[in-house]
Amino acid sequence: MTTGRETTRRTAPAEADTPYVSPRERAARLLTGRPARWTFAAVLAVALIYAPFYFVPFRNFQLTLVLVYAVALLGLNLLVGYSGQISLGHGAFFAIGAYATAILMYRGLVPYPVTLVVAAVLCFALGFALGVPALRLRGLYLAVVTLSIGLFLQPFLKRFGSLTGGAMGLTIPKPEPPAWSGLAPDQWLYFLALLVAAVTFALVWCLMRSRVGRALLAIRENETAAEVMGVRLAFYKTFAFAWSAMLAGIAGAVYTWVIGFVSPDSFTIVLSITLLAGIVVGGLGSMSGAVFGALFVEFVPSVSQDVNEAAPGIIFGLLIIVVMFAAPTGFAGLLRRLLAVRK
Repeated sequence: MTTGRETTRRTAPAEADTPYVSPRERAARLLTGRPARWTFAAVLAVALIYAPFYFVPFRNFQLTLVLVYAVALLGLNLLVGYSGQISLGHGAFFAIGAYATAILMYRGLVPYPVTLVVAAVLCFALGFALGVPALRLRGLYLAVVTLSIGLFLQPFLKRFGSLTGGAMGLTIPKPEPPAWSGLAPDQWLYFLALLVAAVTFALVWCLMRSRVGRALLAIRENETAAEVMGVRLAFYKTFAFAWSAMLAGIAGAVYTWVIGFVSPDSFTIVLSITLLAGIVVGGLGSMSGAVFGALFVEFVPSVSQDVNEAAPGIIFGLLIIVVMFAAPTGFAGLLRRLLAVRK
């Protein structure tokens, strides 16, 4: 039989082992806990839906392009950030999706929603085909191979002018909003891009929390250790290339809807470099990094253009250098550190 004093003595050490949580740490946990995340997601969803009714058409156009670039960067992040493979040809898949959509719409072969599926399937197949030889390459060699694809595409598009419109490109009608929607054309295009972005982000979110996502992360950290643990390197590397290309193709298709025009000069190697810079600045290995990167890609050149014609390139480069020194993990990583609980 234990006395009250013995019970107190036995329970006291357990109480003493309980870590002390300061008020500052409790506040940080409230900001990063699950209820706070759901609240933030709900507020963000409301803001995204309300945005096209608040801004003028030009701002809606810019926000629509941000959503387009976010989908493209999400695919690039899947390849570079999650599986650790370098690609300088992502803009080529973006262009293939854009041109596939433009050709189908220009010739009136299929309705514009179907072009999204065609662009996705076509780029997935091409990405899979590229992923097979890429299994033997890594690092700088892989970057050079993907760079050559981006360099090859522009003269290829100009060569087959009867199909692609040559250097003059193709002009296509933009999707018109249905009468029942009551939306303006810029608002309709915004919601189309928002729907595509929401679906693709949800798919990648589910993918990265599955066995496939864990395998890709293992490959990024250590290929040899991942192979020893039973991860099939060939399958998952090819899978990452295919999915990355597919998301770029989807973004290219929506880009064609929004712009209504495609030309080879719109898809130079600069686009691939810009996308890679955007995901590095936004944050590798983070879905929110694709959003930050898209904002960087869209607004930094347009804002700096008002300063001087040469300013976009200078500011672009300086910002990349500053971010690499101040926040090596990009804006997404910096935000996580600011909200993290200090233990």
